[in-house]
Amino acid sequence: MKRYEVIWEIFNQCSGNQMRDVFFEEVETDDPAGYVRRRFENYNVTEETTEGSDERVFAIEKEGLLQRMTFTEA
Repeated sequence: MKRYEVIWEIFNQCSGNQMRDVFFEEVETDDPAGYVRRRFENYNVTEETTEGSDERVFAIEKEGLLQRMTFTEA
């Protein structure tokens, strides 16, 4: 399995507050997309990875709450 450093961002829903919660994790998986879909089973998950990028980026949304997970191979 590959090891990834993950940045998990939860965006604040208040329009006047541009801050967000940011968490850092290490994850072992061969399938980052599957990992995110399992972890956020009832959420809308979309991959936003740019072609040629070293990072895999996933947008996660449910009922207006926006989150993002960025995987970088460790």
